[in-house]
Amino acid sequence: MCKDHKSSIHKKVKKRYGSALEHGSAHARDHKSSRRDFMKNLGLAALGTPFMLGSTPISAFNAAPLLAGLNATDCGRILVLIRLKGGNDGLNTLIPRGNDEYYNIRPSLAIQENNLWALSDEFGMHNATQDLQSFWQDGKMKVIHNVGYPDQNYSHFRSSDIWASASDSETEDSTGWIGRLMDVNFPSFIEAPPVIPPALQIGVQTNQVFRGYSNNMALSISNPTEFYQIAQEGELYDTSGLGDCAPEQELNFVRQTANSAFRYSESIRDAYNSGANQSTYPDNYLAEQMAIVARLIKGNLGTKVYMVSLGGFDTHADQDDDHAQLLQYLGSSIKAFFDDLSADGLDQNVLGMTFSEFGRTIFENASDGTDHGTGGPMFLFGPDSLGSDFIGTPPDLVNPGPYGDPEFSVDFRSVYGTVLQDWLCVDPTVTDYVLGEQMDTIPGLLPPGNPPIGSNEMAALLGHNPDPNIPGTILLKYAVKRRGTVRLRILTSGGQPIRTLFAAFRERNSYTFAFRPSDFFLPPGDYIYQLDAGGKIYSRALKF
Repeated sequence: MCKDHKSSIHKKVKKRYGSALEHGSAHARDHKSSRRDFMKNLGLAALGTPFMLGSTPISAFNAAPLLAGLNATDCGRILVLIRLKGGNDGLNTLIPRGNDEYYNIRPSLAIQENNLWALSDEFGMHNATQDLQSFWQDGKMKVIHNVGYPDQNYSHFRSSDIWASASDSETEDSTGWIGRLMDVNFPSFIEAPPVIPPALQIGVQTNQVFRGYSNNMALSISNPTEFYQIAQEGELYDTSGLGDCAPEQELNFVRQTANSAFRYSESIRDAYNSGANQSTYPDNYLAEQMAIVARLIKGNLGTKVYMVSLGGFDTHADQDDDHAQLLQYLGSSIKAFFDDLSADGLDQNVLGMTFSEFGRTIFENASDGTDHGTGGPMFLFGPDSLGSDFIGTPPDLVNPGPYGDPEFSVDFRSVYGTVLQDWLCVDPTVTDYVLGEQMDTIPGLLPPGNPPIGSNEMAALLGHNPDPNIPGTILLKYAVKRRGTVRLRILTSGGQPIRTLFAAFRERNSYTFAFRPSDFFLPPGDYIYQLDAGGKIYSRALKF
């Protein structure tokens, strides 16, 4: 396409005020908009310094009081969220090969054919990402074109909130899509919390994506030696003997939460010490984070969702070299991570997914950079069964909108829904609840999971029978599959709790409780006995 036509296009497109550095305070508002709401929603008053592994901070998340976790959606699979902070330039990440319009509107920034590797005749990626080429060739990489949402918000903080909450752009929701799923799956966290963190973010600041409907709570111990010493004691705070009055129940809640956090530290320590990296990781911050995640996975921590992040994608100026360096960090870190997992045969159960709060304008600016835009590509990396393919429709470079931003083609919530349903084995009705509406999943994006029966259970009620040696005594038998606090209660046949038989910390094992109804002043009748363990509830009918 001739330069004269390019000039006419530039005349037709006006730059959205606030999108560029030269707009001064208006651009600053783009960066700072919703920062106060962001901090408020994050519940930073409840957060302290994250737990450290070496020099890298690590935060474990729960949603209090109904912590949640993804252990209940266990099909033996793990999700690693890779956040590209700042708004990744999709057009120079997934490059339209031989597209005259692309080279016309980006005379300085366009990636030339001799500096890319081909995914197909139509698309390629920067040579800085050559570490990803084997994923594409081996059928382990999906490309989703032009992912975004309606009524794009151009503020970093507000758009990050939208991606974290999976809400509409006009809806402010302080919860996150993973946090809401956690709330659903673990209704008995306070009484019997799990001892493994359901989700882990490697980094300094917690993310809204893990926040449930109550306050977000992150581990706040920065000294690992002290952390491990406390963890060895089991419980830091005694929760026995507290009554049912409001102040004591509140104290019980706080103590249970603290005790759970300390037990997290022991689980993290054990997994970290049990795992070992067998891959050479490059020297960059993303690689350091992913090395920790790989080691925890290999140490069988049991956490289902991890988040890592790479910043620097807000490339308003001097984008060319900076963006290429970031892409090199991304590709080399992902390659080292999956090589590490593959060494132990664990790469087939792990999915990596990139995302960013928005894309960049398709037109380069006067500072040899790009400004805040609409959609951008997402990438999935994973098992052999993933396949290599393109999903969605590429951005329309010929007919952009009034600000030079093409319309998105794939709603990011459809990607989330597909990941929940097909990768993490979440029931479709729960997926609709988590996302706030029914979203169409994307056929062919992911290999559907098939969890074995009972794979999501943290404990089990094994049945009951009269004690053959002690008249009037019933033996209630149960198993704990993962160490933690358990509680056994008697309920009426209508489900109303009336007696707590015990609440205590149990190691992984099978147990029998000798239950004498007369000791608890219970008359003969129909009842239910209920076991709370690992944040879940198990119950059986009981008649005596």
